Amino acid sequence: MSTRFGYGTNGFAHHRLGDALAVIADLGYAGVALTIDHHHLDPYGPDLAGRIEAVGARLDRLGLGVVIETGARYLLDPWHKHAPTLLDDDPGPRLDFLRRAVRIGAILGAEAISFWSGIRPRALPATVAWDRLVRGCGQIVAAADSARMRLGFEPEPGMLVQTLDDWFRLRDALGAPECFGLTLDIGHCRCVEPEPVPDCVRRAGPHLVNVQIDDMRRGVHDHLAFGDGEIDFPAVLRALSTTGYGGLVAVELPRHAHSAPVVARESLAFLTAAEAKEVPS
Repeated sequence: MSTRFGYGTNGFAHHRLGDALAVIADLGYAGVALTIDHHHLDPYGPDLAGRIEAVGARLDRLGLGVVIETGARYLLDPWHKHAPTLLDDDPGPRLDFLRRAVRIGAILGAEAISFWSGIRPRALPATVAWDRLVRGCGQIVAAADSARMRLGFEPEPGMLVQTLDDWFRLRDALGAPECFGLTLDIGHCRCVEPEPVPDCVRRAGPHLVNVQIDDMRRGVHDHLAFGDGEIDFPAVLRALSTTGYGGLVAVELPRHAHSAPVVARESLAFLTAAEAKEVPS
C-alpha cells in the first residue's frame, strides 16, 4: 500500500482555506493536516457550525482525508506564542480550545486530533508542571472518549514532553487510554531522539495515529525542505511501511508558506521518489 501523503495548512498561511485545500488536492495529496486558526476555520468565529459543514463538504468533494492540528501560534493570546498551555496557572483557554478541536474533528470525521504539552515556565517546578499536564490531558481524553475521537499527542523539542520516552511516561500516567495515540514528527526523531530515525519510527509504530514529515538536522529544531537536512527518507518510509500505519503522513513546512504551491509540489515529488527508492539529486 502506498503512503497517504498529506500537507499541512500551516504551510499555506497566506491562502484562504478553500484555496489551500484545492491546491493540495490538485497536486495529488491524499489529505490535509488542518491547523484551526483565526484565518483557517476559526473555532471562535461566527456561524461555526455552518463553516464546519462547508469545510466538510469541500473535503468530501476533493477526496481529502483530514487530521486536526492545534498549533495555532497566537489564536488564544495575541502577545504570547502558543499561550496559554496546559502547564500555565490558568489552562482554561487551552482546554476550551482543545475541546473545540475535538468537536470540530468529530463533525469532520477527522482521523486524529493532534496536540502537545507546551514549554514548562521557568519558575514552575517540574513535578507541578507534570501534574498539570496529566490533569489537563485527562480532561481532553474524557472529551475525546465521549466524541469517539482519537488523540495524537506530539512530543515536541523544547517542550515538557519532547521525546518518545516522555510520551510513554505520559501515556502510562494517564492509564494508557485507548484513544490516546501518538503524533510523530519525523524531523523531531532526527532532532532529539538518540536512535536512528528509522528505529524511532519502528518504536513509535504501534501507537501512531498521525505522522508529520519534514527534514531536520541533529539538535536543530528547524523544519527544513526535503533534502536540506540529514534524514534518509527512503529508509524512513520503508520503516513506516513495516508498522502497518495507514493514516496521513503530512508535510509540515510552516516557514515555507511564502511559496506554498511550489514547495508542496516539490515535496510530493520528493516523497514519491523516496518511496520508490529513487530520490532525485
